[in-house]
Amino acid sequence: MKGILIIFLLSGGLFFFAVGTLGLLRLPDVLGRAHSAAKCDTLGAVMTLAAAMVYSGWNATTLKILLMILFIWITNPTATHLIGRVVYLKNAKSDNGVRKNEDL
Repeated sequence: MKGILIIFLLSGGLFFFAVGTLGLLRLPDVLGRAHSAAKCDTLGAVMTLAAAMVYSGWNATTLKILLMILFIWITNPTATHLIGRVVYLKNAKSDNGVRKNEDL
């Protein structure tokens, strides 16, 4: 039962990492790429680290992995938000014309 849960979590993490990588390669502008990276990498990392938690059992390592998950949940969306905000404020032009509201 434990092995099946580990395989499920690792497979899910690998799937989300692959989808995030595909999004980075295929999406046309900075905002789309940042969105793809933030969502997929956060979920992929959490699932992979959850598999490591299940594998190690309940000990000090599990607490460290929980702290890593918490850190990833806080920093990854925050960094992506800041990247998007800089692109928006600098009025960066992309393939589909990302502009500030005043320019529309």
